[in-house]
Amino acid sequence: MDFSFTPEQIAIRDAVEQICARYPDEYWLERDREGGFPHGLHADLARDGWLGIAMPPEYGGAGLGMTEAALMMQTIAASGAGFAGASAVHMNIFGLNPVVVFGDEAQRARWLPDLIAGHHKACFAVTEPDAGLDTTRLTTRAVREGDDYVVHGRKIWISTAQVAHKMLLLARTTPLADVAKPTQGLSLFYTDLDRERVEVREIEKMGRKAVDSNMLFIDGLRIPAADRIGEEGRGFEYILHGLNPERILIAAEAVGIGRAALAHAVRYANERQVFGRPIGQNQGVQHPLAQAWMQLEAADLMVFKAAAMYDAGLPCGPYANSAKYLAAEAGHNACQTAVMTLGGMGYAKEYHVERLLRESYIPRIAPVSPQLILCFIAEKVLGLPKSY
Repeated sequence: MDFSFTPEQIAIRDAVEQICARYPDEYWLERDREGGFPHGLHADLARDGWLGIAMPPEYGGAGLGMTEAALMMQTIAASGAGFAGASAVHMNIFGLNPVVVFGDEAQRARWLPDLIAGHHKACFAVTEPDAGLDTTRLTTRAVREGDDYVVHGRKIWISTAQVAHKMLLLARTTPLADVAKPTQGLSLFYTDLDRERVEVREIEKMGRKAVDSNMLFIDGLRIPAADRIGEEGRGFEYILHGLNPERILIAAEAVGIGRAALAHAVRYANERQVFGRPIGQNQGVQHPLAQAWMQLEAADLMVFKAAAMYDAGLPCGPYANSAKYLAAEAGHNACQTAVMTLGGMGYAKEYHVERLLRESYIPRIAPVSPQLILCFIAEKVLGLPKSY
């Protein structure tokens, strides 16, 4: 059993680190204060071909696996970019997986090259205000009219919609009352984000100001039937295919943000002198930092176990979910420990760790709550009765 990365994987990490080095902590501090999508980072990654790391080579992608994609996303977060940097490109890695797997040749040729080249940005429009994590209860409706579907509804917490050209949209094409199972009757579309028919209203939030989150109000959006992915009514099945990769990537990013915070804390603990000695010499400072490192390393093993299983075509749901849970908790703890290590300075924006702490809540909350992951493991792995 080999836990080391290959020379090619190490080269990927080094190349992405070189790009991220152009965007130091001060850049992300400015984005946190002023907002503004990190177009430069997105363009640099696109120029060097990284936006298509897990996309098919025939459309401009690198054709690599989830292991390489997770390593790339972890490197971006660990650079100090945190979730502001990672979320700027996250959609490219997993979001159009349904197009790759379930789209036809014409759709892949029409959509993937522009996304990989960075000409288009996309958003993932699934979540709704009244449905929450119960996706089968979403009410956005797509009604077939000739060669088009006409869509009305609302979506919430849609990242990058302020800058997106396209959206991956899940909508109900058959009313819930008319299907045998709630998972039926949902259809998936990849289409233009027509701002004349879609009002995009930004949500002010706790962190990650550089990457917008939004409410979408969809009023009479016409979507060509050619923009529907796969069969009508099977959209829920299609998005499930991308859930494990999403959890793996979120987990990798959570480890990355924890490592960024830990690096700040260790540097400060070595340099800060109190009572004639560095504070890092005190066990009360050392032990929480050591514990944070161990937690991050343990979570990291689960991240890359899940990624390796996915790449091998093995069932990886329990491991992808466990990676997301463990990494989110470890990353958050590392960020919190960093703030406490810096004390009062940890509360100051110029020392960066408070920004990382605020962003570290993202993987704990999204895309699925820690409580639902615990329910999933209890039911699917341990064989306990379903609790909800």
